[in-house]
Amino acid sequence: MSNLALKQKLSASDYLEGEKHTPVKHEFVNGDVYAMGGASARHGIIAGNLFAGIHALLEEGCDVFMSDMKLRYERDNEQCFYYPDILVCCDESDNAPYYREKPLLIVEVLSDSTERLDRSEKRARYQKIPELQEYVLIAQNTPRIEIFRRSQEWRCEEYSIEHSFHLESVDMTFKVSDIYRRVNFQTA
Repeated sequence: MSNLALKQKLSASDYLEGEKHTPVKHEFVNGDVYAMGGASARHGIIAGNLFAGIHALLEEGCDVFMSDMKLRYERDNEQCFYYPDILVCCDESDNAPYYREKPLLIVEVLSDSTERLDRSEKRARYQKIPELQEYVLIAQNTPRIEIFRRSQEWRCEEYSIEHSFHLESVDMTFKVSDIYRRVNFQTA
């Protein structure tokens, strides 16, 4: 019998319990568990720059999380747990200790290993979350930010280094150059 045939699905409760005790983060997709690789320095700087800006200006009653808070997705007979790079929630009833379900804003910093998933599977699922207002993709190999907004029927808006962009969900404006502050594009 092949290894694939022996593979068993994990329950969401077993996954959540296991995540409390492991040094490696995992994402959960309908019973399958996937280990997450570590982020590059460039990835961390970019996510950190936007996180710091949002955190400094975020109104009382809202929370911003960076990469360690899981997002629970449960719709259409699917159950998934992801670790977005940045997650903003303002619903006080959304207060589970290890995940959130009703984000206003989700940000993913793209990497070679995650870009396809972030653009396809995750984007399709995230856009079904009724509370989600914006989904932001940030390139790490070139200064480019893409914003998908519910108010624009999820059409993509692109911003390059000379632009500023406004996040409607949190009513904040940032310069693209500030998000890429201290990022060296000459190093891989």
